[in-house]
Amino acid sequence: MDSRIIAFTGVALFNIFSLSAQQKPNIVFILADDLGYGDLSCYGQKHFQTPNIDKLAKQGMMFTQHYSGCPVCAPSRSSLMTGLTTGHTPIRGNKQWQDEGQYPLPAQSFTIAEMLKSAGYVTGAFGKWGLGSPASEGDPNNQGFDQFYGYNCQSLAHNYYPDHLWNNQTKVILNGNSGTQSTEYAPTLIHQKALQFIDKNKDKPFFLFYPTTIPHAELVAPEENMKEFRGKLLPEKAYKGAEPGSPNYRKGPYGSQPEVHAAFAAMITLLDRQVGEIVAELKKLGLDKNTIIIFSSDNGPHIEGGADPEYFDSNGPLKGYKRDLYEGGMREPMIVSWPGKVAAGTKSDLISAFWDIMPTFAEIVGLKTPENIDGISFLPTLLGKSGQKQHQSLYWEFHENNGRQAVRMGDWKLVQYNVSVPEKMTTELYNLRSDLGEEHNVASQNPQIVDKMLRIMEQSRVPSPIFNFGKESSAGKD
Repeated sequence: MDSRIIAFTGVALFNIFSLSAQQKPNIVFILADDLGYGDLSCYGQKHFQTPNIDKLAKQGMMFTQHYSGCPVCAPSRSSLMTGLTTGHTPIRGNKQWQDEGQYPLPAQSFTIAEMLKSAGYVTGAFGKWGLGSPASEGDPNNQGFDQFYGYNCQSLAHNYYPDHLWNNQTKVILNGNSGTQSTEYAPTLIHQKALQFIDKNKDKPFFLFYPTTIPHAELVAPEENMKEFRGKLLPEKAYKGAEPGSPNYRKGPYGSQPEVHAAFAAMITLLDRQVGEIVAELKKLGLDKNTIIIFSSDNGPHIEGGADPEYFDSNGPLKGYKRDLYEGGMREPMIVSWPGKVAAGTKSDLISAFWDIMPTFAEIVGLKTPENIDGISFLPTLLGKSGQKQHQSLYWEFHENNGRQAVRMGDWKLVQYNVSVPEKMTTELYNLRSDLGEEHNVASQNPQIVDKMLRIMEQSRVPSPIFNFGKESSAGKD
């Protein structure tokens, strides 16, 4: 066993006896899939409302400068789980592994789930995994989760009426979706399992990780949700995708959708209602006052499957979409509700990122922060206390589209595209305080700042033999 895990476990065992189960708050982390900064009404969405998520914001804290780990799914989730930037986390790109599932987190990885288990938490993940195929070393059960239900493979998670899901290592066949049938909507099935997890573990401290697939393409919602928006978001847009009878139907390619706008609004509205049902379940069980709920998204809005982020202004005032290292690809909504601890109706402009979640949770439950991670606890900010530590810089890398890198240092943001093609590589510098939309490249006017940030960029990553900006690193899709 890794020596740092042994040492950490010793500290954790001490803390288990120093904190009673009643003192430990339950933790619910809801992670949307490709939800943009402007896709919630509390962050500016005008075409539809998200009242339940807005209520969380009103009773808690909204973050305005929070970042995902990467502008695509697998590396972003790896960063979240390990407390490491994409310059250090094991999974830095979307790379297929065997027939079903993505490249696995290695066995020696230390995840949030493993950390919380060491503190006596029951752990469950319900939704999309994407960090290791069933029974691999990256399987969620091998990375600290007592229970997993949902999509293991993010490619198959493109489809909302799949032929199967996974309950740990058991393949659950969805007969209602055989052939061209569409009677078992996966997000609804997964949601019910998550509610059951809460009820089953109401007498224990639990960590519920809820990585929903909504609103990732394909754009599909049950009829009862579609009819709420049909004909109301004009001019409507259609998408021609995989059709019944196609050999790739429900095997990854996005299905056709004649009403893209209605479907998108219906999906997020459904997610909002599911968030409301989670809150209601906690309240019914008397757990709401001792539960932290965090809501965020894994990357910016997508432009796949017919999605129309320009129509919905899904990235708000930000430039770029999913796969971009501009703000629109990575700056995400984050809401934290913790009754009696986090002051209601507050906002924070603290610069934070996915790798800060692990040390924050460690401090909340009374554990020593794991060694050799990149995150900083933002618990002082949540509690309105002084002494909040700040990042000197943030770093991201992306292994598709010829490679991309970015660094944020204070108000400065440095972006490089075409990293693996030197003759095409671009270097862009923006001052986010005066140019939030990243419209004015001021690199030529600030050579000393560029040089400093390039040095930071070079020092912020450890080379990976698998994700190395080479041609092989761009394989796989989410």
